[in-house]
Amino acid sequence: MTVLVNVIVTLGMLWVVPAGLRLIDPAGLRRAARLWPLPAALGAVCLWLPRGALATSLAALYAAACLALAASRAPAALLRGRPPGPAAIAVATALVSPSIAGTALVAERAGYRLFGFDLDILALTVPHFHFAGFTAALVAGLVCRAAAPGPGARWAAYSVPSGTLLVLLGYFVGDWAELVGAVVLTGGMWAVALTTWREIRPAGRDRTTRALLATSAAVLVATMLLALWWAAGEATGIVHPTLTWMAATHGLGNALGFALCSVLAWLRLTADTTADTAARTAADTTTAARQEITP
Repeated sequence: MTVLVNVIVTLGMLWVVPAGLRLIDPAGLRRAARLWPLPAALGAVCLWLPRGALATSLAALYAAACLALAASRAPAALLRGRPPGPAAIAVATALVSPSIAGTALVAERAGYRLFGFDLDILALTVPHFHFAGFTAALVAGLVCRAAAPGPGARWAAYSVPSGTLLVLLGYFVGDWAELVGAVVLTGGMWAVALTTWREIRPAGRDRTTRALLATSAAVLVATMLLALWWAAGEATGIVHPTLTWMAATHGLGNALGFALCSVLAWLRLTADTTADTAARTAADTTTAARQEITP
């Protein structure tokens, strides 16, 4: 399980987060996205080192970058709307999530049972808040921005952050609170999947973009069912998958099938929008120039 989790986390650190920053604010977060691979590389290296001072130091540098991102950008994301709308709340949640992952990483690499949690739980917290935290909240916010006004997209943008917070609270309160969080988070992710399938996917201009969006939506149906099964098993004692099995199915599916495909698709959609804007600007400029020289 350790090798699989490390591969998933490395993907999240080195590519998903900086790509997501470009989607949040291509201009305002351009420098942060460009520099992010530097601390992310340190965080990725520490995953493969034995627990100890060196691994902890590298993890601390990555955590510091995550905390700086949350402190500098999350309040700004919320203040864009007064009161903040659902998309702003989802984006702010995405910006805060890596700091939770980074804190858990420091404790795990130091061999310290933060708040009494087992080291295996701390290790799984790192991918959870890179993907269920950062990527899921980011995509929920993007879907809410792009979809037609309606309850589905708003529900997704509110419930994904709420479900993520409830799952985190369940770590401290107990398995039943975590089950409630899993239910809320699953409802939000299924709303993301449904809205993506119905509204965002048809807007894709090419087959590749539409296929990526379709894959991300379909994968969520299966992976979130697994999350519900696991949370229900922990709370009620019914037979449920082991953590190793969850990492190999739920974790890998969300990382590759949902997060990777979603971010790739949204990058392509954003590029299409940018190209359209540039084309319209060029056309307007040409028209204005022709009008000036027309007698």
